[in-house]
Amino acid sequence: MTEPPIGRRERKKAATRQAIADAALRLFLERGYDHVSVRDVAEAADVSPTTVFKHFTGKEALVFDQEESTDARLTAAVRRRESGQDVIEALRRHVLDTWLPIAAHPQREEFNHLVESTPALRAYAERMWIRHTDTLGAAIADEFGVEHGNLACAALARFALDVPLLAQGQKDRRAAVEEVFDILANGWRPPAEPTA
Repeated sequence: MTEPPIGRRERKKAATRQAIADAALRLFLERGYDHVSVRDVAEAADVSPTTVFKHFTGKEALVFDQEESTDARLTAAVRRRESGQDVIEALRRHVLDTWLPIAAHPQREEFNHLVESTPALRAYAERMWIRHTDTLGAAIADEFGVEHGNLACAALARFALDVPLLAQGQKDRRAAVEEVFDILANGWRPPAEPTA
C-alpha cells in the first residue's frame, strides 16, 4: 500500500514545525532550557508565539519534537510487521532502524545532557516513556487477543523500550541491541566466563 502524496500545505506546516524545533534546540543547547522562553524560540524561528503553540503543546514538547509520532510508529512496528515475523523480531528491527541513527547523531550527548540536567525535561521524558510503554503493551496484547495490561505484554513492551538505554553506553551499539533482543527472544543465561 502506498502513502498518498503529501500536499503543499502539509509540507509547509511540516517545514514550519521543523524550523521551530530546530530553533528551540539550538537555543536550549546554547543558553540552557530555563533561560529560553517560547517567545525567544518564536523570534528565532521567525514565527509568532501563537504559531509555536499551534505546533507544540508546550515548551517541553519543543525538545521532544519527534515524539508526537512515536506511539504510531511503535504500534505500526507490531501491527504491520512482515508475514511470519514475530513481535520480538519486529521490535528488534524497529529499534535498529530508528534508534541507531539517533544515537549516532553528533548532538546526541549534548541533547542527553540537556534532558538529564533539566528536571522539567526529565519528568516530561519519563511521562512519555510511560505513555509509549502503555501504547506498545496494548498493541502487543491486541496481537495476541488478550486484555490490555496483560503482564507478559506489558513486560515485553517495557523491556523493548529499555533496550536503547541499555545499549547507549556500549562501544558497539548495534551488537548491544542484538544481544538484548536475543535475551528477550531466547531467555536469559549466565554469561560465559572469559577464556584464558
